Amino acid sequence: MHKRIIFALIALAIFMPLLFLGGITFQLFIGFLSMLAVSELLRMKQLEVFSFEGVLAMLGAFVLTVPIGNYLNFLPIDANFSVFSLIVLLLFVGIVFNYPNYSFDDVVFPVASSLYVGIGFQNLIIAQQSGFNKVMLALLIIWATDSGAYLIGIRYGRRKLPTPVSPNKTIEGSLGGIFFALVIASLFMLFDASVYAPYSFPVMMLLVTLFSIAGQFGDLIESAIKRYFGVKDSGRFIPGHGGVLDRFDSMLFVLPLMHLFGLF
Repeated sequence: MHKRIIFALIALAIFMPLLFLGGITFQLFIGFLSMLAVSELLRMKQLEVFSFEGVLAMLGAFVLTVPIGNYLNFLPIDANFSVFSLIVLLLFVGIVFNYPNYSFDDVVFPVASSLYVGIGFQNLIIAQQSGFNKVMLALLIIWATDSGAYLIGIRYGRRKLPTPVSPNKTIEGSLGGIFFALVIASLFMLFDASVYAPYSFPVMMLLVTLFSIAGQFGDLIESAIKRYFGVKDSGRFIPGHGGVLDRFDSMLFVLPLMHLFGLF
């Protein structure tokens, strides 16, 4: 536990100042994390990270994450997806030179991995550019949901969630996570009303409930992926805390939803 706390504090001491300052340093750091997250998925599937498909998959997540159009002005407005499309096409070209050992099915996994990771981290950068408070709201919802689900689940959990993915999670714990998210988010929004514009406070409470549920699904989906591949953690990025995906699985779902609803 002491080791977990120490490394968690170190990680926060690195991440939070970068998040607050933003800019190209933060963007490159998040782009690096996106590549690590894809490498974790590749390793879970026992694919070579530094292979043709592995490098392109990691590069795909990077170009989706980092707003390259801000720095390469000759690229089109939708630079991220344009370059990502080129990478996808290159992956398909690999079928021609490796047929029949490399097929459409083999292309799908690296493409899906880079898209799954890249979209989530892209929204992290967009949220940070919109305001530090936007990211803090998402983090508080996620952290409160995790803490509430654990504390209420341990104390009052009786009925299991209707899924074999994570047999220790309970309905009471899930509801506790939502309740904690509502309490913490409401306190934060009372402190900073601009964070939930253009919505009213009651409507935002409904959205916080949705975001809390989305965060729990992000965690469950990551659990399903790890269970399918027979691994305990996605990686070893933070000692005692697992890999990048273990730390950002909920955020990959919450931030795109917040963006969809126009919060940033």
